[in-house]
Amino acid sequence: MVTSLSAIPTLDDEDTPRTPRGIQSVEVGGQLLKVLARTGRRMALKDLARAADMTAAKAHPYLVSFGKLGLIEQDTVSGHYGLGPLAMQLGLISLQQVDPVRLAIAELPALAQRIGHTVSASVWGDSGPTVIRVEEGPTAVYVAMRHGTTASMRHTATGKVFAAFGPRERVAVALAAEGFAQALDEPAFAAELEAVRTHRLSVVADQLLPGISALATPVFDGFGQLVLCLAAIGPTATLPTGPGSPVARHLRDAAQALSQRLGALAAEA
Repeated sequence: MVTSLSAIPTLDDEDTPRTPRGIQSVEVGGQLLKVLARTGRRMALKDLARAADMTAAKAHPYLVSFGKLGLIEQDTVSGHYGLGPLAMQLGLISLQQVDPVRLAIAELPALAQRIGHTVSASVWGDSGPTVIRVEEGPTAVYVAMRHGTTASMRHTATGKVFAAFGPRERVAVALAAEGFAQALDEPAFAAELEAVRTHRLSVVADQLLPGISALATPVFDGFGQLVLCLAAIGPTATLPTGPGSPVARHLRDAAQALSQRLGALAAEA
């Protein structure tokens, strides 16, 4: 029996990872759902189709099928399309299943390597911002920061993120417990917190400990609420703290990716 050479598997065939085959039409139609999720508003057919890089005639049959499933719905007055009840149910169930702490902790080792410095994740605890995980980077930093440490609301990058995005009443109580009862009324501190909100980045240099600097950024959930904070800490001499520095970029990129996995829209993340 003669075997065709084309039928014999080669080494390249065996070594090349195979991508699972999907259904192309589902992937194409899914672009319409992605556009609606990304924009967060109802859209006219022509605008929706254009944003998904297809013609209105091509988009319409997908929208009809998605409408039957409840993934989209069409406004009876304007004719615009938006996400439907099934999409909302799926989103709510997804939010219930996602654990932000678990997601953040899993990202820290790779983040520490990318940044080259120690990183941490913190949440709001009984006594204020509380460090839940520390991942050391290749650059050693000798700071008494460990799991369970409460971060100063007034003097740490992490604390200022919670002060900037947390409920004012809760923040005021935590600051008062630290001995800074009037801090929110201080023009300089208020301006600092406003800058944190604007840039989604908190920076401290030699403030709590001489020779030590830190950057921190917020992570939000699908309801726009602050759920945790990512921070990088290191020697002032080697840790770049500028908003355009690689450290700031990596930190914000990680926070934005986590926020989006938690349901936050791109504009909110």
